[in-house]
Parts: sequence; structure tokens; C-alpha cells
Amino acid sequence: MATNILMPALSPTMTEGTLARWLKKEGEAIRAGDIIAEIETDKATMEVEAVDEGVLGKILIVDGTEGVKVNEPIAVMVAEGEAVPAGRAPPTGTTATPPAAANPVEPNPSPAAAAGTATATKAPQATQPGTSSGNGQDAAGGRIFVSPLARRMALQAGIDLRGLKGSGPNGRIVKADIEAAQHRGAPASTRASDATPSPLAAPIGRPVAPAITAPHKLVPHSSMRKVIARRLTEAKSTIPHFYVSMDVEIDALNTLIAELNAKSPKEGSNAYLITINDMVIKATAATLRRVPTVNASWTDEGMVFYDDVDISVAVAIPDGLITPIIRNADQKGLAIISREMKDLAARARAGKLKPEEYQGGGFSISNMGMFGVSEFAAIINPPQAAILAVAAGRKRPVVKDDAIVIATVMTCTMAVDHRVVDGALGAQWLREFRRIVEDPLSLLL
Repeated sequence: MATNILMPALSPTMTEGTLARWLKKEGEAIRAGDIIAEIETDKATMEVEAVDEGVLGKILIVDGTEGVKVNEPIAVMVAEGEAVPAGRAPPTGTTATPPAAANPVEPNPSPAAAAGTATATKAPQATQPGTSSGNGQDAAGGRIFVSPLARRMALQAGIDLRGLKGSGPNGRIVKADIEAAQHRGAPASTRASDATPSPLAAPIGRPVAPAITAPHKLVPHSSMRKVIARRLTEAKSTIPHFYVSMDVEIDALNTLIAELNAKSPKEGSNAYLITINDMVIKATAATLRRVPTVNASWTDEGMVFYDDVDISVAVAIPDGLITPIIRNADQKGLAIISREMKDLAARARAGKLKPEEYQGGGFSISNMGMFGVSEFAAIINPPQAAILAVAAGRKRPVVKDDAIVIATVMTCTMAVDHRVVDGALGAQWLREFRRIVEDPLSLLL
């Protein structure tokens, strides 16, 4: 019997997606486990496996279609030799596709996104029998076939896709076409969709944005950027933030890092290179064990206190931020944390993280010290109750024993959910964190 293949929910935050491309053609046989399509979600481009056998009878949503709602029919599957329906299958023959995460973890697209990606990520166990992906339309409504990566590159470079001829299959615009256009200086986008939006089109209940009259180009939001914007707005609007800052001396920490790195093997699987960020992760985990009531989340039913210490760490990627997680960080040594963090960060930038590697976590760290930032405050990453913002270590005059000396000091600011963490508790946590960082040998015990 003919059944509809539905747009699957590939992440807990996904409400719609883009059908990047079909990997099967109409009339082609499908076996369970076949990769049949790629869908661009709010975080990644994911491969989708079939769970049933049959024939791809009719594709309802073509390559490059954006904004396909979850559970909307995207194709019809029929049995071998069965006639293909003229349109979608009757509702009685519709098979709802279960989400890739049957027991989804709370989403974690860091403000610090997490959430967190616009680069390709393969789903480890997606079980949907079909999907779709988007590429855009020209001003006349014609379809422009373009790979997700090429589309993002064009948006970032302000290149008008209508003026390009694709070199990929069936004239699809691919990465090489965008690079060639950049080299020869392709014209910037002037699509009708780039025009200044009418104030009357603003959603009811929202303030009307002032018209933009200065010369400009409009770069459409990626799915990830839309999710980041929505999540940050929700976090700041619904979570009562308050902030606690403290200066932390890191000279002893720097000395210990140098000594440990000097003992590292020069090469091989046991080699390591510990950074301040690795030390901050370990110190944060140790502090959460000593002050466990900060390792928590607010719910309407009650307070959630986490058993494990899972640290989300913000990593910048081309289209935003994502927060890969160091699981059970309090139980791991510095060398293991260092190797895991480098691997997670590299795969985050390459778009190779699995959903379970960035969804969840109980506490976040956002470190901008490498940019020389002197101080900043981060936005809480729901459903977590706290995030630690780490600034650069700088030489400063400090007073010790009534004498002025020079010390390397970094300012750390913790943002907390006041529903979960009161002022005194926030100050207690940050004081304990400073005590651990300034006596880093305790991390080795």
C-alpha cells in the first residue's frame, strides 16, 4: 500500500527544514538502511536512512525546497509493482516518521548554541524513510539548484545565485562555482527578496522596525542563525539573569600548565598540550562537585539537580556557535579533557559532531580570552542555570601584604538563573572556583 514519507524531526528544536537533495530517484528501489536524502535542519545537514523497503514512487518536495514543515509529506513510497498515486497517498496510508532522537535531550544551541550548526553533520542513527532540503528561488519563482554549502558561501559573499551557471549534476551550483564567482567578482545579490520590508508586514504584537534607507545588501538568515536568535531572545526574556564577577590570578596556573606540557611525549597517542581553557573546564567541573546546587535547571514542576557534571563549551563556527560537551568532566584528567576538547572543536568546525555531542550539558563555559577581551557577560544556555564567561589573563598591579606586585589576572563573570541560584550561592560558587584556579595543584588530587 502506498505510504507518505514525512518530513522528519531530526532535532528537538526542529519545526521545519530544507531538503538539500534526494539521493534516490523516482522508481528506484529502497532497502532498509539506504541513505535516501539529506535534510538541512536548524543545526546541521543530516543524512536520512530508510527504515522500510519499497520503491520511491513519487517525490512531492523537490531538491532545494526550504521551510518544509515537520510531518509534511515529501514523497510517496509504494510496493514493488504497485501503481503510483497521482498525488500524495491517502491519510490512512500515511506513516509518521519518528524523530531521530527517540528520547531527545534538552536542546543546547549555545548562546555561548550551540544549537547548536550550519555546517554538515551526519546523523548517527537517523531512521527516517525520507526527507528534503532547500536551495532557494529566483525573483520569478524559478528554482535555483544549489548545494547547502554553496548557498551559505554565496550568502556570506553577497553573490547573486541567479547569475551563476552550476557545474554540478543537473546544473547544480556547487562550492567550486562560488569560489570561481568570487575570483572573477560576481555581482552582489539584488533579488526582490532583498528589498526593504514593508512595515505592514511586521508580525502583530512586535514593534515595527524602522525602514532601512542606507545602501545595503540583505543576507537571508540561515536556519541556525534563526534558532540562535529565537533561543537568545527567549533566554533573556524568560530567565531572570543576574551576574557575579571576580578577578582570578592565574600565574600559578600558567606555571603548572608549562610544567605539565614539558612532561608530555613529543608525539604519539599519549601526547597532549594543555591550555588554560582545559584548566578552566576542569576547575569548573571540580567547583560544581563542591557546590552541586548550581549544577541544576528550573522546571515548573520542581528543581532538577544533575547527577553528572557535563560541561558545554562554546566553539565558534562559520555561522554561529555550538557547544560540544565534555561529559563527566570532573572524573577526567587534564590530558583526556585536552584531547577530547581539541577533537570536539575540530569536528564542530568541520560539521562532524553527532547530536548527542552537543545536546544536553548542565553548565556552559564561554571563553573569549584568546581574543584579548577584558570582560564580558554571556547569556544563559537554557535549560541550564548558569554560564561562565572567561576573559583574557592580563598583567595587573595587585596589592599583596600591603605591597603592590604584578600578577596575571583574568576576570570571570558568571550569569545565573535567579530562580535556581540566589546571590549568595552564586558568589559562593565563584569564590570556590577562584580558590581552585589559584591553587591548581588541587586539580591533580
